[in-house]
Amino acid sequence: MTDTRLIHQVGVRAIEWLHAHRDGFRLEPDVDPEVGYLDRFKPVGELALICKVLFREGVAGSRQAELARQLLDHAWRHTLDGGRSLVRGQRTEPISPVPFEVYLPFWELGHSEPELERAVRLNHRLDSTAAFELPPTRRLGLSAFQRRFGLPPRPPEAEVVGRTWLGRTPEPWSVEGHIAYSVTHTVFHLTDWGEHPEGLPAPLADYLATWLPVWLDDWLDLERWDLLGELLVVDACLPRPTLDARAWAGFAAAQQPDGAMPALRTMPRGDPEEVFDLVYHPTLVAAFASCVATSRALADLAHVPA
Repeated sequence: MTDTRLIHQVGVRAIEWLHAHRDGFRLEPDVDPEVGYLDRFKPVGELALICKVLFREGVAGSRQAELARQLLDHAWRHTLDGGRSLVRGQRTEPISPVPFEVYLPFWELGHSEPELERAVRLNHRLDSTAAFELPPTRRLGLSAFQRRFGLPPRPPEAEVVGRTWLGRTPEPWSVEGHIAYSVTHTVFHLTDWGEHPEGLPAPLADYLATWLPVWLDDWLDLERWDLLGELLVVDACLPRPTLDARAWAGFAAAQQPDGAMPALRTMPRGDPEEVFDLVYHPTLVAAFASCVATSRALADLAHVPA
């Protein structure tokens, strides 16, 4: 049986590290647009998504919740300049979905930037936006975000899921790094990041229930902590989560005493900004996995006969 306290503690330490390193969620306003002004937005959007999950699940302690609120406030007020940096990003690349994808979790948590919203609604009417070439999993996520924003998904999610790798349920032994991320994010988008596990179609849930234990063992043995963390979230999104004790023990042991989670094997060394860029995502994933798994574990306890 997995120790619920161990799972929860992973998330506590992860949030503490993210809060201590919140200045790492920086933009580069002077970078040449041709080399990717929008690239630095991705970490900020992921941070907001994970904070939203933490608030939603309601399993954080008072300190963890307060640190998450401070993180979110810092990201909105300072990193994004109250949303104005997102407006600049939209002007820089008018058809890019990135500013909208970053904005949505902030909007769902009560923040507002009217000029960006006008651009989002205008873009939604353009055929160019629907024609913008994206991988199927990314397109599925954008359709889900449009639905959550109150716009008709273009195209509907049901049309997109069958184009994803997971939607085709191919040979499970072909899963490698890129494909594994496609699998996990397909589940995240279909379940609204774990909020609606029932959104995962039964055939896909059955496929995952069969092969997920194998993939968990594989990534644990390879010490691919970033992928292992995402697969632990997938497990928590299934109708009957396993909360795999061996995988969770290995994942927790890989976490550093300060809360940082390496992506692969051990912590990198070097320039602090470069180290942050390498470990912020697995640390966010650790907070995400901990929050959803803790919530599921407590729900299971509530249904255990006295």
